[in-house]
Amino acid sequence: MVFAPTPSDPFYELMRPPPDETPIQARARQQREREAQARSDEIDQSIKQAREIAKKERAVIKVLLLGQSESGKSTTLKNFRMRYARDDWEKERNGWRAVVQLNIVRSIITILGAVEAELNGDSTADLDDSESIQPIEPGSEMEIPEFGEEHRLLSIRLAPLHNVEAELKHRLGAGSDAVQTGQPLVSTPFEGVLDDSNPRRAMAEFAVRSWKDVVDPDGRPLPTEETSAGLDSLSDVIAECKNDMQALWNDQNVRIALKRRKLRLPDSAGFFLNDLERIASRDYVVSDNDIVRARLRTVGIQEHRLKFKHGPFDNPKVSPVSVFDQRLEEDPRVNRLEDSIILWTSICQSKLLAKTQLILFLNKCDLLRRKLKRGVRVRDFLPSYGNRPNEVMPVVKYFKEKFKDIQKHSSPEVRSAYIYPTTVTDTEATAVTLESVRDGILRENLAHSQLI
Repeated sequence: MVFAPTPSDPFYELMRPPPDETPIQARARQQREREAQARSDEIDQSIKQAREIAKKERAVIKVLLLGQSESGKSTTLKNFRMRYARDDWEKERNGWRAVVQLNIVRSIITILGAVEAELNGDSTADLDDSESIQPIEPGSEMEIPEFGEEHRLLSIRLAPLHNVEAELKHRLGAGSDAVQTGQPLVSTPFEGVLDDSNPRRAMAEFAVRSWKDVVDPDGRPLPTEETSAGLDSLSDVIAECKNDMQALWNDQNVRIALKRRKLRLPDSAGFFLNDLERIASRDYVVSDNDIVRARLRTVGIQEHRLKFKHGPFDNPKVSPVSVFDQRLEEDPRVNRLEDSIILWTSICQSKLLAKTQLILFLNKCDLLRRKLKRGVRVRDFLPSYGNRPNEVMPVVKYFKEKFKDIQKHSSPEVRSAYIYPTTVTDTEATAVTLESVRDGILRENLAHSQLI
């Protein structure tokens, strides 16, 4: 249907056909008018659809999940997805198999590096002694490990894992932009690049822009017969090395060497290496706990859609409480707890977030408990802690009060902050925490609406 103005319309004279228009010209003009009308109708339809979408999204709550490197952001997000996006979670399950295998292989290769250093008699004097997270049996701190021919043979038999690591990284990077983060970073864009020659810090870690691009079948290239066979062959190599990997991990001399050299394995290394009988097999099936604990560093912004049946979540921040004695990997001059406090303060002060509800997860309470059990004293690193008991609950209470006080004095407007101690690798406990957070926010929203 072509628009035809009436004589009273201001556009009547403008749109009148020429008096000497031929039939051919008239048909061409009418065709142009029909095409123009079709484009106009498409635009109107697009505007209508955009308005309908905007109307629906008024009920959409945007959640901004923040935290420093290795604070547990990805693990927290996995807990959300496992509980509120179960269909997507199941669809991605098989994609995590290669990630778990890479976690195991990288941990074994790191341990082999320490064994080879001991066999070669390399000194440990130049290694950083600011932290130690690798537990060993009590009373063995001062022991000198003994390495011999059996350890040299283990290194030789486990050498194929180097090729497995390279192939797994290549395949995982095929679905996303792989990022090598060997270049030391800085805490702000206004500082120069640090000159950090510490070999432990300088070791590059494989990273991707988004782990969803790696594990989501819709985001990965379609598997071919060749790639499927290649993955099966990698699983075969890992399975063949299972006994040697178990022998390496359970060797007490190796544990002592890791302690002496203060090599930092990922938090989940023990979980996987203690379960090699199940994981290092050809028919390995990824479990929920495997996905939650799998380490895959991400360096990009990720966006996920979740559907909550009841109540909203708002802007959560993850702050690990076990890092009071550690420093940032990207800037060894900065204490990790100090960095968390700076980030929390900036979030509270932000005028853009002035009307948002804040949620703070004091994460990694399990690592805090282990650290305190080994005799690390909080007051040695935080003089303000004073003579309070060097136990988990008093330490968590101290941090909770500190962060709450910062929020109270830094927020542009009066608002509440929900602060919860968590161990997000404990999926059952985290599920209870998420329910508590949701219910608390829902009650506050109802109170503000004067419905209760």
